[in-house]
Amino acid sequence: MRGIRGATTVEKDEREQVSAAVRELLEAILAANPDLRSADIASAIFTVTDDIASAFPAEAARHMGWEDVPMLCTREIPVPGSLPLCVRVLLHWNTEKTSQEIRHVYLRNAKSLRPDWALSNSKKEA
Repeated sequence: MRGIRGATTVEKDEREQVSAAVRELLEAILAANPDLRSADIASAIFTVTDDIASAFPAEAARHMGWEDVPMLCTREIPVPGSLPLCVRVLLHWNTEKTSQEIRHVYLRNAKSLRPDWALSNSKKEA
């Protein structure tokens, strides 16, 4: 089993924005990890910052066909100065791939959270 991390941000806490951002993030994770299938995802944990309360991120994943994936939504620790309006995900993937073969995805303002992963992923895409 391997973990796949990802994060994105929204401009406003609006249900449509949160849902669209989560779909965009999950689609980018699927594109970056082409062997990933929802049937192989053991579970998904979504976190949101305190300034997001309009939607459950897992709902967007279910609308993408992830009905059989156990998912949990929770709050991120409110550390002073942390990135606002942020949705994070940790996917637990049943795979034989090595950790070096896993591609993590950070979109929008969340790229600042892990610039090392954002850079390594962009090099692989080029």
